[in-house]
Amino acid sequence: MTPISSWSERAFQLVEWLKTFRYIKFGLVGASGTVVNMVVLFVAQEHLFAAIANPRQRLYASLALAISVATVNNFTWNRLWTWADRVQAAHAHHTELAHTRFSVISGQLGRYALASWLGIGLQYGLTLWLAHSLHYLVANVLAIVVASVSNFLANDHWTFGHRKPQKPAAHPDNSGL
Repeated sequence: MTPISSWSERAFQLVEWLKTFRYIKFGLVGASGTVVNMVVLFVAQEHLFAAIANPRQRLYASLALAISVATVNNFTWNRLWTWADRVQAAHAHHTELAHTRFSVISGQLGRYALASWLGIGLQYGLTLWLAHSLHYLVANVLAIVVASVSNFLANDHWTFGHRKPQKPAAHPDNSGL
């Protein structure tokens, strides 16, 4: 093995390791979001929406609130920590285009929310389905685990993905006509 190919292989391994590290960060943020989700779900189900007599109906509202609060929590921490390197690059790119900081953040939040809808819908549906045979908190944790993989992939590629600079459209050379 030549020194260059050995170096290339090590560089490739390092890149793969760094990708794993990002997923670990995402997982830690997700764990904090799970805690936020569970606390809000419990407080809403047992106290905030206690006036709703039917526990099943109360679960609809409690779960919607818990998912919303956890989504904002996770967006904030993923933006500040998991994909901080890409966020800084995006800000530099958008500054060149004269976009405001608010428009950049709101655009990312919008993409994050859209990218997370699949996972949110999956979590919501699975929790309600599993709650027929499991305690609602256990059902929710299982659903969160299943939804986390789709959330990572969507956010890694779309919300916080590398943005390639737009190339000007190629114009045919008409000078010879």
